[in-house]
Amino acid sequence: MQQFQQYIDGTFSDGATQFDSLDPATGAVWAKMPEASAEDVNQAVEAAERAFFSPEWAGMTPTARGKLLSRLADLISENAPRLAELETRDTGKIIRETSAQIAYVADYYRYYAGLADKIEGAHLPIDKPDMEVWLRREPIGVVAAVVPWNSQLFLSAVKIGPALAAGCTVVLKASEEGPAPMLEFARIFDQAGFPKGVFNVITGGPVTGATLTSHPKVAHVAFTGGPETARHIVRNSAENLASTSLELGGKSPFIVFEDADLESAVNAQVSGIFAATGQSCVAGSRLVVQASIKDEFLARLKAKAGAIVVGAPDDMATEVGPLCTLRQRDNAIDLINRSVAQGAKLVSGGHPIDRDGFYFPPTILDCSDVHDADSLTNEFFGPVLSVVSFETEAEAIAIANNTQFGLASGLFTQNLTRAHRMIRAIRAGIVWVNTYRAVSPIAPFGGHGLSGHGREGGLQAALDYTKIKSVWLRTSDDPIPDPFVMR
Repeated sequence: MQQFQQYIDGTFSDGATQFDSLDPATGAVWAKMPEASAEDVNQAVEAAERAFFSPEWAGMTPTARGKLLSRLADLISENAPRLAELETRDTGKIIRETSAQIAYVADYYRYYAGLADKIEGAHLPIDKPDMEVWLRREPIGVVAAVVPWNSQLFLSAVKIGPALAAGCTVVLKASEEGPAPMLEFARIFDQAGFPKGVFNVITGGPVTGATLTSHPKVAHVAFTGGPETARHIVRNSAENLASTSLELGGKSPFIVFEDADLESAVNAQVSGIFAATGQSCVAGSRLVVQASIKDEFLARLKAKAGAIVVGAPDDMATEVGPLCTLRQRDNAIDLINRSVAQGAKLVSGGHPIDRDGFYFPPTILDCSDVHDADSLTNEFFGPVLSVVSFETEAEAIAIANNTQFGLASGLFTQNLTRAHRMIRAIRAGIVWVNTYRAVSPIAPFGGHGLSGHGREGGLQAALDYTKIKSVWLRTSDDPIPDPFVMR
C-alpha cells in the first residue's frame, strides 16, 4: 500500500482525510490519497498569493523564470519512468503510451521556458503629441488549475507551463480518480528550485473543487473536463470574478472521402478512437464515411479492431488497457444497449471482457440508419466508435457539425480544393487533414460550443495568463494648465 501527500507552500502533508485509489487493472485498492479540506484549499491559495507578491518570485526576471522551467523539464525527463509507472498504475493507461507522452510533456515545459522572456508589451502611436503610451503585459495572479485523470501530466503542463512563464502562481487540483502522477510531480517540482508557494497540489472531490474555484483570491481558473462540471465552475467564478479557460469534451467527426488513402485513414481511425482506450477528449468517436467505400472501410476497420491486444496496462505488448473506473465500464454497457435498441447495429465488440479489472473491448456501432443514436450524440470516454455514411460533401459537413461540441475533427481526402472547403466549413478548434491526434507545444488547441473556450498550447496560452496595463508618460516640460482658470 503506497501513501501519497499533498503539496502546499513547499511542504508535504497527509491532508485532512484520506481516500482509497483503485488499480483499474485489478479493481483492488493500491494506494491512499490525501483529500484536502476547505482549510487546506485556503492555505494553498494563501501560499500562492504570498508567493505571487514575494520579491523572490515577483522580482525574478523572466529569463530566470525560464531557467527554472528548463530545470523542471530536465527533472521530468530524469523521472519519466516513475511518472509513467504511476500514471499507468492509477489510471490504467498503458505503459507504452504514458512513457511516450511523459517524454513529450518535458518538451512543453521547455517551450514555455524559452517563451518566458518573450512575452512583450507594445508601444502605441498615440494621438497626443506630448505623450508616450505603452502597454505592459503583467501576470494575472493566482491560477486555479483543475485537471482530469486522463493525460493529466500533459493537461497540467499546458496550464502550469504558460502560467509560470507569465509570472503567475498556481494551485492545482488533481482528479480524485487518479491523482498519483500529479502528487509525484509535486515532489519533482520541489527539487527544481522555485520559491515556495509558487506551485501547490491538492486533491479531492467536488467540495474541494468548488472551494478552490470560488476562492476570492483566485484570479483565473483553467479547467479541463466535462461541460456539466464547467457550468459549476463558471457559476463559482461569479464569486471571485475570475476569468476562465475551459477545455471540455468532444464528439469529434472523422470524415473519410472515397478518394482517401484508405490504409492511412483506417490506421488513423484506429488510433483516434482506440488509443488511450478511447479516454481522450479529442477521440475520433464519430466515423463519417462516404457510402461508396463504407463496406470496405468497415471491413478493414473491424479486422484491425479485432487484432488489438487488450491486456494489462503495464505490459509493453498491450495496445488497449482497462477503463479508469468501474462506472465508465458500466456506462459503456448502458450506452451500447441504448443505441442498439434505437436501431444501431453492433459491428464488433460491445460486451465486457471476463477478467478482473475494468476492461472493455474496442467496439464499433453502425449508426447509418439512426443518426440520433445516443452513441452519436453523447460524449463517452471509452473505446466505442459510431459510424454514419454520407453521399455528398454538403451532407458530410451537415453530419460533422450536427453536435453541440466542437473540439477536434479529422478529414481524409486527396482533393486539395475539397480539403480547403471542408476546413472552412467544419466547426471545430482543430482540423487534422490526412492525420489525427498530432500535437505540439507550438500549436494551440481548444474548442467551440460545449467544447469550451480559450486555448492551451502555443504563445496564446501564455498571453491568456497576463493582463494589460496601459502606461501614460507626459513628455512636455510645460506646466499642466490649471483647468479652472478662464482663458
